[in-house]
Amino acid sequence: MINLAGRDIAQHFGRFLFTGVGLGLLIGATLTMAGVYRGMVADGRAVIAASGADLWVVQKDTLGPWAEPSSLRDDLQRTLAVLPGVAEVANAAYLTMQVPVHGREVRVMLAGVEPGGLGEPSQLVAGRPLLRSHYEAVADRATGLRVGDTVRIRRHDYAVVGLTQRATSSSGDPMLFIPLKDAQEVQFLKDNDSLLAERARTQANPALNRPGVPGLLDAVLAGQSASRSVNTVLVRVAPGHTVAEVQAAIGRWKHLTAWSREDMEEILVARLIATSARQIGMFLAILAVVSAAIVAFIIYTMTLNKQREIAVLKLIGARDRSIAALVLQQALALGLIGFAVGEGAATLWAPFFPKTVLLTAGDAARGLLATLGVCTLASSLAIRAALRVDPAEAIGG
Repeated sequence: MINLAGRDIAQHFGRFLFTGVGLGLLIGATLTMAGVYRGMVADGRAVIAASGADLWVVQKDTLGPWAEPSSLRDDLQRTLAVLPGVAEVANAAYLTMQVPVHGREVRVMLAGVEPGGLGEPSQLVAGRPLLRSHYEAVADRATGLRVGDTVRIRRHDYAVVGLTQRATSSSGDPMLFIPLKDAQEVQFLKDNDSLLAERARTQANPALNRPGVPGLLDAVLAGQSASRSVNTVLVRVAPGHTVAEVQAAIGRWKHLTAWSREDMEEILVARLIATSARQIGMFLAILAVVSAAIVAFIIYTMTLNKQREIAVLKLIGARDRSIAALVLQQALALGLIGFAVGEGAATLWAPFFPKTVLLTAGDAARGLLATLGVCTLASSLAIRAALRVDPAEAIGG
């Protein structure tokens, strides 16, 4: 029997290929949206893994340090360090901000860490780690900074001494690591004008200028010019102890909350990006409907254009099942071409996205199955039209 689908594709290969490319761009956009979600999840897990901590101690009843603001006194780490099961502790401060890089503004997550302690990037691709307590920085490559560059942060210049890779926040912003003391100043200290205004306001307070309270004004002013706050205390659990055991011990302090690695993943993935995930899901559903409509329209049009050929097949005894299979072949061929184009396009343009686009083999396999399923469903209208063709049309001209 004549393979009507194969002959029609061969005769109109240019039009069929052009249609497949158009469908492929839609499929590529669908795969890219799935990759954006995967990238957000990967970024959230990467920032957790990069810290090297087993527990994050934050302000009570907050989801800090990344999902919600959290503020702790930096001397808390000394108390946590003597708890049973605690191997190492380190303060850390995190702040999202804009920094100038080679004449343009780059949004980064500023991470204040203790040199040589928890929170430092685990792997460097160039340069060295932080060694001094002031004015050094380790940057992710995505910032555009290079070893030897100088970056201006608030009132000071920082020398970039090292580069890391895949160190990003859950929002996809590249990370910039600086010493903790500098990060405390950047995040918590007021600018000079605010300090002057606050000091004038404090000096005008009669309660602070009482003769019987010497040194009170100086103490208040000193407190305004120094910061002893951090966002979290990172804790590494000692061998022989469980995370849950240490977490429970810290939890008995009513004014603290301790999150485990699993808790942080749930916070960053299931809560922080949940709205974005739902939005991406809506886009995927819309793209699937649009793709199905395009395939249905194209296959239906192609089927109407060859009604005479279908009538001839019916006249010579072709079964309805064979005719339906021929139409389905065209739809599946269109889907395979579209998927090949879409997979190639997504792979090609993914590196140019400002945030991580993670294309996985599992998503590609599910995308292929979904494409074939959509094409099969979309061909049903064309199959129905083909089966209604009257064999008499082959004689009637």
